Amino acid sequence: MSGQRIVSLLPSATEIVAALDGFDRLVGRSHECDHPPGVEALPVCCNPRIDINAAGNEIDRQVKQRLAEAISIFEVDHRRLSELQPDLILTQDQCEVCAVSLADVEAAVARSTGLSTRVLSLAPADLTDTWQTVARIGEAIEQPDRAAEVIAQLESRLQTLSDTTSSPPNADRPRVACIEWIEPLMVAGNWVPELVELAGGIDVLGTAGTHSPWIDWSALAAADPDVIVLMPCGFDIARTRAELAAVSARPEWQQLRAVADRRVVAADGHQFFNRPGPRLVESAEILAEILHPGRCDFGHHPAGWQPL
Repeated sequence: MSGQRIVSLLPSATEIVAALDGFDRLVGRSHECDHPPGVEALPVCCNPRIDINAAGNEIDRQVKQRLAEAISIFEVDHRRLSELQPDLILTQDQCEVCAVSLADVEAAVARSTGLSTRVLSLAPADLTDTWQTVARIGEAIEQPDRAAEVIAQLESRLQTLSDTTSSPPNADRPRVACIEWIEPLMVAGNWVPELVELAGGIDVLGTAGTHSPWIDWSALAAADPDVIVLMPCGFDIARTRAELAAVSARPEWQQLRAVADRRVVAADGHQFFNRPGPRLVESAEILAEILHPGRCDFGHHPAGWQPL
């Protein structure tokens, strides 16, 4: 289907399409789609209705206010969709906060002119679901064999990583807390606890396959992890450093073992971890570098993570 026209409103889906040799079929993207290089040239088909450059606690306030008022956080440009005439739109129905929702896309398609479009909505909850998502997109763009090949390669890389971090069998497995939002506190769920395990750690707060939960400071203090990895959704390392300033003076923070031992790191949560696609393998490698610095070096430091 070489003439297929695809609009991806999900950064992870954009990366999957590219991995399946479908980059030249993309005709539109979300405001957050920025990988692989070159995708920025595509027209933007949705935008946030909140100030995404605000501090984390202000973003949280805006999001919760809009959700309470049943107002969408993102706006889909139905006029742009009419111009682009896509055959396939990729979106999600997992999280109203992270990206454009299925309901928003369906409403925009209904308002668009002359559109006969398939909408494929994705909602991976764990690593298995993520690889199934690759397969679903492969079917949708008529690249099932390529999808199977990519999945096999990704699973093989993760298995090799797991073999490395679990050898010798009694190797040290640090206790880890992965923080997906700093103010207020949220710990990473879904596929991240699986990545921690593959990287040779023990996730003390997240649960694989479940949505990322809010926690209070007492829960973090009670867990008292050996290592804290900050990976706020949508934030790069520089922004995470700035965000940490708001909480680093808290007595609960100062009393944490990881803080005292200087085992707190900032990872690029924008490019990694929060995008359920091919770069979850790199995300696991980043965790392995953090947890086992003497044994694992995949070249992700300092671009992918930095100590704080």
